Amino acid sequence: MTPIHLGLARGALELRQAARSRKDIYNYLLPPVFFLAVAYWRSGDGDTHATQLVLAGGMAATIFMFGLLTVPQVLSGDREDGTMLRLRGVPGAVAAYLVGKTVFLLAALACSEALLLVGGTMLLDAEPPNGAEQWMTLCWVLALGVVAVVPAGAAVGALLPASREAVGVYMLPMTGLMVISGAFLPLGNMPGWLQDTASVFPLRWIAQGLRSAMLPQSAQALEVEGSWQLPLTAGVLGAWAIAGFLLAPVLLRRMTLKESGSRLSDRDRKRMTRAAY
Repeated sequence: MTPIHLGLARGALELRQAARSRKDIYNYLLPPVFFLAVAYWRSGDGDTHATQLVLAGGMAATIFMFGLLTVPQVLSGDREDGTMLRLRGVPGAVAAYLVGKTVFLLAALACSEALLLVGGTMLLDAEPPNGAEQWMTLCWVLALGVVAVVPAGAAVGALLPASREAVGVYMLPMTGLMVISGAFLPLGNMPGWLQDTASVFPLRWIAQGLRSAMLPQSAQALEVEGSWQLPLTAGVLGAWAIAGFLLAPVLLRRMTLKESGSRLSDRDRKRMTRAAY
């Protein structure tokens, strides 16, 4: 079997395992429920535009969190329990691992985004995408956004030290990046250097692309450049996807080569020591 076939099978297996775990279901449903609550709070004054903005920002932030926060956390757990060590020396195992994670997160994100979209429409009277063009924009931005951030998250997880503390420290700048990327706060109100910084990363473009699918065309006048910039959005997200799929397998393979039974035992011993105290 090719790595793609193995990855698809692995992703399906992880989906079945997650569906049987209440903890996993809770973790993956919490972000959309939270953003629905924020949208409900913003809709209290009858401002439909604000509700649409929160829903679009919530959908973009969910993709970002799954890819660049959840994937490094999962990777850290897989290193600690020996999963990454077992990939060592198996031809195509690293590529299959990456494909499996992408498949799993695509399915999990599809459920989360559908909950946000359907919940916002039914509970908050938000307007769904208007017409086939906006629906197509919604679909390709969601799909390309996931493909852009999941391999990047895997690459980051491969570079981080094998400890949960490292993941915790990494989350701090990522949280700051969410604040400055225009998902919830107007990007035009921020200093130019912050706008330039946010424009390098995918969240700014995912959020802008989703706003183009959720808001009327007249709303693009409120964007920094006065337009949705969809070709540029596709270009930036495509570049992140290509770079991620080129770098992540190399970094994951290098990480697995550094894994050994003695290192795994040392981490287990340190974890047990911390738990004892």
